[in-house]
Amino acid sequence: MHTQSRTSLDESALKARQELEALAVEYWYEIDVHGGGNAHLFYTEDATFTTSLKSRRGHDEIRAFYAARTERGPRLSLHIVQNFRAVLISPTLAHCDYVMSLYAADGEPILPSRPAIMIARATERVVREREGSPWRYAERTLTPLFRDDTPTTG
Repeated sequence: MHTQSRTSLDESALKARQELEALAVEYWYEIDVHGGGNAHLFYTEDATFTTSLKSRRGHDEIRAFYAARTERGPRLSLHIVQNFRAVLISPTLAHCDYVMSLYAADGEPILPSRPAIMIARATERVVREREGSPWRYAERTLTPLFRDDTPTTG
């Protein structure tokens, strides 16, 4: 039996959802593959990024976080985005919510296979200057739901 969804998405909302999900995937790819050297560019100048350990505000603090993470030495990470939801509030404001599974350990591949060290809920407020301009994170919060005893760098 087919049931009608309680929420219908028009074409612009679907396009925005695809853009926002792609942005999240590209952001975590930047972290996993490039160490986050350009991560601050995904945020607005005054953005807040809250991890399981600390909040950082603005480009300088976000850049410094990822620089310190890289300076620690080799670390392998995979951030997996699942169950992505986006609510388009206006053409220039969206709220996103998804599950982020983190697989990470210090060292270089190939490392022993283990379960995710953290499964977190990611909530984001994403903005753009005007319709058609790039989306940027104004606020991102990672709230741990499950975690083991492996330290995170957050």
